[in-house]
Amino acid sequence: MNIILLEHIEKVGAKHDVVKVKDGYGRNYLLPKGLAIVANKTNLAKLEGMKKQAAKKEAAVVSALREMAAKIANTTLKITAKAGESKRLFGSVTAQHIVNALKELGVEADKRIVEMPDEVKELGTYSATVKFHPEVVQEVKFEVVAEKEEVDETAD
Repeated sequence: MNIILLEHIEKVGAKHDVVKVKDGYGRNYLLPKGLAIVANKTNLAKLEGMKKQAAKKEAAVVSALREMAAKIANTTLKITAKAGESKRLFGSVTAQHIVNALKELGVEADKRIVEMPDEVKELGTYSATVKFHPEVVQEVKFEVVAEKEEVDETAD
């Protein structure tokens, strides 16, 4: 059975590919779930239009992501963490800390797209990579600073 894939399916093909699959797999899984359509003359004629529409949507998404990446391009994020006398952190700075700092700048990101350096366990300046899209990757610098300890002055 020849079908046109509407989504990328691992080990079958990419979106908008015309592929041959076993009849049962196509009829019982791909077609009912809306992952593919039958590759007949009508649908093959519509395929070019579908590709153009998808390219336009992709271009709009990429341009919006480029704008977000431009917001963080030349900024240094400040991340506060508890640290001891030897400037070692109690714990470590994670991708979630970067996401929270980006949120304060108005940039929404998921922690899964933030690639951290090995382990951030000391105060200092580091850089992480934010992969918004395969075409939009931005390096972001962040500085880990110690939390200021408040001195309790009411104790006599």
